Amino acid sequence: MKYRRIFTIVLDSLGIGAMPDSEKYGDIRVDTLGHIAEKKENFRIPNLQKLGIANLHKLKNIPEAERPMACYMKLQERSCGKDTMTGHWEMMGLHVTKPFKTFTENGFPPELIRELEQRTGRTIIGNKSASGTEILEELAEQEIREGKLIVYTSADSVLQICGNEETMGLETLYHYCEIARELTMRDEWKVGRVIARPYTGKKKGAFKRTANRHDYALKPYGKTALDSLKEAGLSVISVGKIYDIFDGQGLTESNKSQSSVHGMEQTTDLAKRDFTGLCFTNLVDFDALWGHRRNVQGYAEELERFDEKLGVLLSVLREDDLLILTADHGNDPTYTGTDHTREQVPFLAYSPSMKEGKNLGVSDTFAVIGATIADNFCVAMPEGTIGTSLLKELL
Repeated sequence: MKYRRIFTIVLDSLGIGAMPDSEKYGDIRVDTLGHIAEKKENFRIPNLQKLGIANLHKLKNIPEAERPMACYMKLQERSCGKDTMTGHWEMMGLHVTKPFKTFTENGFPPELIRELEQRTGRTIIGNKSASGTEILEELAEQEIREGKLIVYTSADSVLQICGNEETMGLETLYHYCEIARELTMRDEWKVGRVIARPYTGKKKGAFKRTANRHDYALKPYGKTALDSLKEAGLSVISVGKIYDIFDGQGLTESNKSQSSVHGMEQTTDLAKRDFTGLCFTNLVDFDALWGHRRNVQGYAEELERFDEKLGVLLSVLREDDLLILTADHGNDPTYTGTDHTREQVPFLAYSPSMKEGKNLGVSDTFAVIGATIADNFCVAMPEGTIGTSLLKELL
């Protein structure tokens, strides 16, 4: 065991340029981070810069580091898809060959809606692809006034249900989502996630989504690197929506985050604690608040806030710690539509014990992450997983 603790942080949706097959997914010349750097004046991410982000991917007005601190690499996704679950599952060794069902064009089938109405006792409104904030402005007053139920989807494989915390109540909303999850286990309706979307407010202009979101995800179809670590008696600690993405499988502890800034603060607090194993963090705000809403300024400012918190985390890392920064897909805020974008993602690996950083080239799978973590802790990856360890490159 070279590193006693590994901190893997996923900057949700921070792509760094189109995948070779991106046009098949409708994504042409997409580049989440590159286009943000082009559009944002005085864009400052000094900690990412010194790790080597601009060495990895050319960025406007952000020069390369003369001596990058991290080992850096571009990762390409081998699985079919460009969603959160596919990206994270591949990181931990699963090759997803069959994309999850989407209902973007026409909403959910009448048969599914009818069964959901019968089971919940509420008439469903919405049933279309929409922005979460926009559908609240359109339909939340009606949901509250008439006791109806807002159901909607997006370009992702998701079924989302809105519920007012004050009039419907969280437990009722969660119960409806459990019903929806049961129904969408059928092959013809199988979505990757059912998401509870609680909100507060009574009138248009005052509706606000809360941090009590809950994802009901499919369990991974096989064991991952997380299972290997847990079975070996190591700590596998999650921060943010990692618990939801893996449905708790392979984790020994989970921590819910109120925001990406909070997630970084939680990760820093964990770095001050003694444990042996993995801390796996997802920072969702880049994607949920800014990427899908095509808000370049908001995304850039979120990155600057992250970079500031990254500096704090770097200051408390120990000699035998390893930090891995990566992403699960792209979500170019300058692109058309509101969907994720099929992109390469960064891999930045740093330890205070490293003598110097270096360019590790390009990998054809995100699964090098899980394989490297398993190799470090001397545990075997589960049978049927993919990925080759980079540990020797990181010593």
